[in-house]
This record gives sequence, structure tokens and C-alpha cells, in this order.
Amino acid sequence: MALLQKIRQRSLLLILVIGFCLLAFIIGDIFSSGGFSSTSKDVGSIDGKDISFEDFRVKVSNVEKSGQGITSTEAANRVWEQEVSVALLTAEFEKLGLRVGEKHLLEVLKGDQNIGGNPLFLNAAGVFDIAKFKEYFKANPAQAQFLKDREKDADLNAKYQIYTTLIKAAVFTTESEGKLQYEMEANKVNFAYVAGLYSTIKDSQVKVTDAEIVDYMKKNEKKFKAEESREVEYVLIEDKASPADEAEVKSKINALLAGTVVYNQATGKNDTLPGFRAATNTIEFVNSNSDVPYDSSYVAKKDLPAIDADKLFNLAPGAVYGPYIYGKYFCISKSMGMKSGVNAKASHILISYEGTQVPNQKEKRTKEEAKAKAESILAQVSASPDSFLMLAFTASDDSSSQQGGDLGYFGPNQMVKPFNDFVFNSSIGKIGLVETPFGFHIIKVTDKQDGIRLATVAQKIEASEATSDKMFTQATKLEMDAVDKDFNKIAKDMGLAVAPAVSVKGMDENFGTLGNQRSIVRWAFEKGVKVGAVKRFEVANVGHVIAKLKSIDNSGLVAVSVARPYVEQILKNKKKAALIKAKMTGSSLEAIAKAVGATVQQATDLTMLNTMLPGVGQEPSVVGNAFALAANKMSAPIEGNTGVYVVKNNSTVKAPALKSHASYVSKLKEQSASDANRVVPALKGNAKIEDNRQEFNY
Repeated sequence: MALLQKIRQRSLLLILVIGFCLLAFIIGDIFSSGGFSSTSKDVGSIDGKDISFEDFRVKVSNVEKSGQGITSTEAANRVWEQEVSVALLTAEFEKLGLRVGEKHLLEVLKGDQNIGGNPLFLNAAGVFDIAKFKEYFKANPAQAQFLKDREKDADLNAKYQIYTTLIKAAVFTTESEGKLQYEMEANKVNFAYVAGLYSTIKDSQVKVTDAEIVDYMKKNEKKFKAEESREVEYVLIEDKASPADEAEVKSKINALLAGTVVYNQATGKNDTLPGFRAATNTIEFVNSNSDVPYDSSYVAKKDLPAIDADKLFNLAPGAVYGPYIYGKYFCISKSMGMKSGVNAKASHILISYEGTQVPNQKEKRTKEEAKAKAESILAQVSASPDSFLMLAFTASDDSSSQQGGDLGYFGPNQMVKPFNDFVFNSSIGKIGLVETPFGFHIIKVTDKQDGIRLATVAQKIEASEATSDKMFTQATKLEMDAVDKDFNKIAKDMGLAVAPAVSVKGMDENFGTLGNQRSIVRWAFEKGVKVGAVKRFEVANVGHVIAKLKSIDNSGLVAVSVARPYVEQILKNKKKAALIKAKMTGSSLEAIAKAVGATVQQATDLTMLNTMLPGVGQEPSVVGNAFALAANKMSAPIEGNTGVYVVKNNSTVKAPALKSHASYVSKLKEQSASDANRVVPALKGNAKIEDNRQEFNY
């Protein structure tokens, strides 16, 4: 209490100091993050066309308002992708001179339900009326901007329709392509081969350096093209209770079981207050001492903590169990009594009729027909209860028919009222007919569960003030010491683990396993933050993250750590291939097989589209080389997916000639139908795009 009084006495001073600090922080952040000092008034440019920040900000704000729980960064990313696509496509439309007539524009506008389905623009027959549409906006000038925006969108959509139609019309498949497809499917090759598999050489015998990975990426730049990135390694000091904290919470909750002695100022004597076991008002005791308020509901055994379920469920009325751990709480529980049938299990057969909102109707029927059918099924299952399962499979209109009508366990009032009342007012095995807004239900009550009402005092296991102070001190020490010393060594000396580096791009939000940590990503890209910089972040409900900027990659390629899992094995296989090739000496397959410790194997009836070597995998290069060889000719060593191969062509079987390859041409056309969707990514790949979003603190 004394501490609280001191805080109250100094509250005005604290408010003034905190207010001043916040103002200084906000002003500093504005100047440092680009709010006032941004070097550009544009959020970016696409092929020299600037995107105004003000326009961009408004669009981002609108997306934030329309999306549920969307972050400002997510909204900014979404709007940016849209702006880039629109700018690139608009430039293409202008190059082609695409124009949209009024009729086409109106057709696109009609496709918008807010316009085409709006009662304001429909005639007496419920059809969109162009005259009413035009008259409305003529009589309501205030709505002119709405129409202007919709027309702009409609114009863009109409041009895009024309554009994709032109692309699809320009993509065609020739008879020669159809013939090639046929031959790739039908020509067959038979060959003998020797395989020197990469798996015969240990990975430890071949090392791949970062420089070799970078060199590979540069040679295959399109595959590894990436935005500027940062690698950040970090130490996480979790905000969690220490063993001493846990012991203290357990001690406190144990103390609640017995009575406590308190001094009574009125009488000048000590009074003994009853503990949890003897409390006369258990509910009041729980609400006064628990971090979780009293819950009066009855709980089935299956919903109790698994480890303690048996003991809790079998408590006699008034008996107490605990302490025990449930999640992040130490608990003690007292039984407030049992109740039978708190949960029920039932199966049903639903017979719906026209007018009910049931998507799985097996046949159309009137209400009278549905009732007659339901009564007929009721008679069958009443006479032979074992037939219920099969009738549910074949006759029920509910999705539960696939489970034989089984609905599982449910509590009171979870089902529509007539259904609920029948189940909870009937005994196990009872079968009956009930009508609900969904139709007629033949219901069978299959089980019921008893429940226990528990009064539980739960106290959260969390870090004490002393533990939190210790974590803060430890985190601050690491942050300060690592400024001019080895981050990994200091962390190790402090008994802390450095997490693997996380690679992030400028507009990322997720930071490895820590999830959305936009502040860490933003810091890594701030101007003036150099490699080796260290900063501490307090992450709510997690703890302290001490981050170190490990590297800056502006090469335009993905980070080596990201590429290594994919590239390393390719390069290792290259090195293994050189070792295997050196062994592949000899003038016959038998001699080569002996040299590499393998056997001569046979492959039959392979095609250019079926390149699967039995027991090995897909080897298109091997099969392609086999096709290229003359009969009885042997190849040089071939680097494949799984090893190095030498093949000898036994025979090549040409497919019979066809008069027409129309079916193959048609198949290729279907495969290329979606080629128009690749236009925007292709345009982005060739565009000069400048992204300044980070300057505006997104």
C-alpha cells in the first residue's frame, strides 16, 4: 500500500515525464523514418512512372478498413502489387492502342453486382436499364466520383479482357508440334546401362563453399533473383517463470487449502479464516483467490485435464483435489456435485423437402411427401434398430450420412430446439421423429455423458518481478556488450543460444519462428544500421529478442543460407560426378561396370515422356542420349539426376506414322490455355521497379 501511495503522489510528475519522452520519441521517429525527412514524395516508380505517396496512402487505408484484421504492412504489400500490375498493363494497353467503347464499358459495369444487381437501375422486369442508370447519376451529381471510379476500373478490366483475348488468339500449336508430341509419347528405346550412383560417395568427401554457391546462382540468375535482403541472428530470452517462481505459486495455492490467521483490528485478536477445504461460500472463495473466475458449467470427463481426469471426475461432493498443473496454471479443485446427461450423442436421418436450406437433398419432394417418407423410415428402424446405419447412408439428406448419421457428442442448446429437446429428454436407445426448419429427423439417442461441476482456484505460473528484472538485466547486458565484442561468444559465455540467422526482405513481417515482428525487420533496413549492429526488442508474451544484423545482401540474389539447401546437393553431385567419371574406363559396359563396382542393367520400352529407370528415378538426359545413339553404339559418361551413366543402345522402335496429329495438337492447346496468366510476372521481370515504401515506415 505504501508503494501505491507513493505512485499516486508522484502521478502528475510521472505523466509529465512520460508524455515528454513519448513526444520526443514520436518526433524522432518521424524524422528518422521518413515522415518529414523522406527524400522522395513518391512511394516508388515503375518504368519511370511515379506512384504518389498520398494516393498510395489513401488506397492502403481503404484496404485496411475493408480487410478484417489486416495489418498496415499487409495492406501496403497488397496495394503495391496491384499498382505495379496496373502500371505495367496500362503501358501495354497504350502501346497496343487498345480502346473500349461505351457498350463494352456498360457490359463490364453490369457485371458488378453493386451496379448490375442494384434495384435503382432495374426496370419493372428486374433487368438492368441503361436509361435509369444514366438518369440516376445525372440527377445525383454528388455520386459522380463513385461513377468515375467505377468507370475507371471497368475500362481497365475491359482492356484486360481484350488484351488476354489477343494473347490467347496469338498462341497456336502447329501440326509439327503435334507430331513431335506423338513421337515423344510413342517412340521407344531399349538400352543397357551402367550406373555410378552419387550415393556411393559420402557427402563428407565433397565440400561446397559459399563462393561456389554464389557463382552457381550468378550463372542461373533468373532462378535466384531476389530483392535486397538482410540476415539477422538473434538470442531469445523468454519471459517465463523460473523454477523458484513455480515453487512460490505452488506454495501460495497450497496455503489456500488450509485456514489462515489474520489480525482483527476491531477485536484486537487473531481470527482464523477458513481455507478452500472448509470455505462455507466456495464460489466467493474462488472469485477472491483465483486468476480465473468461477465456472458453473458441468464438465464431461473427456474435457478434463487428461492426466488428472480420473481423480477429478471421481471426486466426492465437497472433496478437494490438487494442486495440479493445467496449462500455465497451478490449480486446486473442489467437487460441487455431479449431473447426469450433460452431453449427449445421437444419430439421425434427415428427410428434407423443397424450401428447406439443405444442400445435400437426394431427391425433390414436397413437405407432405417428406413426412410420409420419414414416418415410413421411423417404422423400419423402430422394428429393426440395426437398420438405422444403412438407412442413414442411403436416405439421409444430411452430410452426416457418410458417418451413418452419427453426430458425435454435443451439449445442451447446441442443436435446434425441437432436436435438442427430444435428445435431452429421452433415454439412451430412444428413437423418434422430430420436425425442424431443416425437415424431418428420425433420431436415435446413442449415448449420454455425466458431468461434474468443479470449483477451481487457478493461479497463473508467470515470471515474478525479480525474474523479469533478471531477464531484463541479462538482455541489456548482452545488447551492450555485443556492440564491440563477439556476439556469439558473449551469448555462449552467458549460457544463451544464438538462433540460426533469419533472412528477411524489406517489406516482410514474419521473422522466423517468432512470427510477425515487423519492428525487427524495419530496424534491419533502417539507414545507418550496419552489419554487426545489435538491438534489443521487447516482444509481448514472448520475452526479449537481442538481434544482430549479420549481413546485408544487395546482390539481387537470394541469401546463400536460403539457396544452400537446394544448390549444395547439385554442386556436390557435380563433384561426385567428376570422381565417378574418372573411374569409368573401359571399352565395354562390362569393363566399366567392373571399374565402378556396379552391374550392367537393362531398360526397355522407355519414351521421351517416360524416363523412369526402375529402382532409380527420372533420368531424362540418360534416355535422351539413348535415343540419339545408333544401334549397338555406346555413349560417353552422362551426368544424370542420380548418378553418372554409360548407355548402349540395343534398339530404337519408331512409332507408326499417322495421317493426322489433331488429337495431340488439341492436347498441347489445352496445356497452353493458361499462358496468358504468365504475362504479368513476365512484365515484372523485365520492368525497372523502384520501391521506396520503407522510407514511409510501412
